[in-house]
Amino acid sequence: MRTLVFLVVALLLAAVGLARADEQPGQITVTGTGVVETVPDMAVITLGVTQEAKEARAALSATSEAVGRALDRLTELGIEARDMQTSDLSLSPVWSNRGSSTEPPAITGFQASNRVTVRVRDLARLGEILDTVVSDGANTFNGLEFSVKEPKPLRDQARAKAVADARDKAQQLAEAAGVSLGRIVSISELYSDPQPRPMMRMAAIAESMDVPVAGGEIGLSGTVTMVYEIRQ
Repeated sequence: MRTLVFLVVALLLAAVGLARADEQPGQITVTGTGVVETVPDMAVITLGVTQEAKEARAALSATSEAVGRALDRLTELGIEARDMQTSDLSLSPVWSNRGSSTEPPAITGFQASNRVTVRVRDLARLGEILDTVVSDGANTFNGLEFSVKEPKPLRDQARAKAVADARDKAQQLAEAAGVSLGRIVSISELYSDPQPRPMMRMAAIAESMDVPVAGGEIGLSGTVTMVYEIRQ
């Protein structure tokens, strides 16, 4: 008898669970985006020096001297220490006979590279700064990115636009399906990785230094994913 009672109770609990599962509301998942356009007031440039020598120490020394001269000139031009940062330092062997089938590969020297990221807060002097550092030994240019000094207010606006966009999409889907939106179940923000910037020879930049650099407008974006419950 006791076993029968247990079985009845178990069946009742299972039935209640199934009923509750059937009562769970459906969901609508949407992704919203928002973009705020603005005129940039700052640029971030990545400059580099690459030198080769027979000995590793000589390659490193030549690279360090060239970078030191560039940093000194940037300081003279008014770039603050907080706006200059070494972003990469490398040393690698230079091989010969690597494609030969008769002679073994051999190290004939070393190549040292040093890259420095610089924030230029006065865009009017960007051309002058590039011209000066190439004259002082910088021989690679790893990219130019326009930015703003105070991005947070703009990112906040973009995020708010993204939420409004997601809400509008959810409302459209609900109306098309003949249902009503319920409470918000979750909100998550999506981030995108920065795009890679190609390396260019600094000499090519110097040759076209008389061409004005136009910042135009840049867009700061926000992306969110929102999940709504569906009310029948």
